[in-house]
Amino acid sequence: MPSFDEVLKEAGEFGRFQKRVFFLLSQTGITFSSLFASVVFLGRAPENFWCRIPGAAELSERCGWTLEEERNFTVLPLHLGNESVSGECQRPDVTWDTSASCAGPLARYGNRSSLPLAPCHDSWVYEQPHSSIVSEYDLVCGNAWMLDLSQAILNLGFLTGAFILGYAADRYGRIPIYLLSCLGVGISGIIVAFSPNFTVFLIFRFLQGMFGKGTWMTCYVIVTEIVGSDQRIVGIVIQIFFTLGIIILPGIAYLIPTWQGIQLAISLPNFLFLLYYWVVPESPRWLLTRKKGEEALKIMRNIAKHNGKFLSPHYSEITISNEEVSNPSFLDLVKTPQMRRNTLILMYAWFTSALIYQGLVMRLGIIGGNLYLDFFISGAVELPAAFLIIVTIDRVGRRLPFATSNIVASIACLITAFLPEDIPWLKTTLATLGRLSITIAFEVVYLVNSELYPTTLRNFGVSLCSSLCDLGGIIAPFLLFRLAAIWLELPLVIFSILAAVCGLLVLLLPETKGISLPETVEDVEKLPSHFGKCGRKRKQRDTNSYI
Repeated sequence: MPSFDEVLKEAGEFGRFQKRVFFLLSQTGITFSSLFASVVFLGRAPENFWCRIPGAAELSERCGWTLEEERNFTVLPLHLGNESVSGECQRPDVTWDTSASCAGPLARYGNRSSLPLAPCHDSWVYEQPHSSIVSEYDLVCGNAWMLDLSQAILNLGFLTGAFILGYAADRYGRIPIYLLSCLGVGISGIIVAFSPNFTVFLIFRFLQGMFGKGTWMTCYVIVTEIVGSDQRIVGIVIQIFFTLGIIILPGIAYLIPTWQGIQLAISLPNFLFLLYYWVVPESPRWLLTRKKGEEALKIMRNIAKHNGKFLSPHYSEITISNEEVSNPSFLDLVKTPQMRRNTLILMYAWFTSALIYQGLVMRLGIIGGNLYLDFFISGAVELPAAFLIIVTIDRVGRRLPFATSNIVASIACLITAFLPEDIPWLKTTLATLGRLSITIAFEVVYLVNSELYPTTLRNFGVSLCSSLCDLGGIIAPFLLFRLAAIWLELPLVIFSILAAVCGLLVLLLPETKGISLPETVEDVEKLPSHFGKCGRKRKQRDTNSYI
């Protein structure tokens, strides 16, 4: 009896059916990346705000002041008297009554530089009060750290989703968890937009992150499992849609002036993904591991029909692998030597890629100018990464580009750290090269991770290993700013060391170019250390799932 991959080849490894499913699921990358990076626009610092003196609102109403006039009369004179006070986080410790002058209310206090000051707590005034969550929830001055907390909570949601929904997808199926996650992202996103207070905002931002991770990881696994071994490059192509989301986001933010509108724009499209229930089938590979051979065969016949092919009539029964993991756990990923080595290296690679990627983005920053244009350009820089992978990965394999990209990122970071400040263009160029290289590593680890786990553990394995990405994202800003306080370029030296170690470690992984996806842990243990045709033939002969 033929193997599953041989049947898939007869039905079409990347025909019309797979292309349609790939295109539909790829849209998830756009919404997920928008959620991932949305804090840049949701949390924009207000351009003009100040602390209102008690009684100023009533005085402003009596005098008929505009907001600009109120600030000129109550804040700017304070600047003239004491240049060290901005009027944003502190205010004169005075209270006005209705007898105060409309022409110059502070004049009655004489020398303004000697006015007593008081911290501002909840009396901030914003020229654009609903433009961002900063002005909505007063995340300024002593509360500014809460904006960082909101992003940390989102990453904590990603981390939780990787464990909970990754496990659920391996136990209950890819499609049910994908659809549930889409519904969860949409509902929690709406509640975030209309949160009555910051606590509710954080709770549902956490849930949106959790469900968002479920949509992204599950759609990636589905796409990988329905194509043949020679077409798994789609795992790289799908990440182009992630970059497209980064590029589209500033356009959305430019056209929509309020943070609530931006939040709804990146959340509501997830409801459209619920329509996939009728057009995207369950993964036949997953069905085989759950002893649902008839359903898998039905889907394979449907794939063949849409691809203009026909399965042989003698494909009438399926012999399922004896290996079934109904409750996958971390121990399943480290029980055997090859699985243990793969898991530990991949976890380190995920952590390093995320830490360096986010660290370089924050270091380069969006340097002044137009926020929307600069953010667009910073996203466009990542596009060449996917194309470089596409033209090399099926020619030279996975390990070499994976290792090389980390080594190049290491060298670029190290040189940048020791370049003199009087050649900023060269420092920027090398830092950009470092970001491009680590982006390549980031995208390759997605593909390699899905290829090195058996079907019974694939979604859980990818989700668990990628959870280290979220941990790296949480640590990155603290590592960057703490080390930069010691020496500005010290973070780059640390990034260089981490990337160099990662480049050496990934050389220990098996080469998976052209090799069929493993169905069982035994198949993973038999993966050849070096790619060759004999390795592929042996894999096909030893596979335990037949049709």
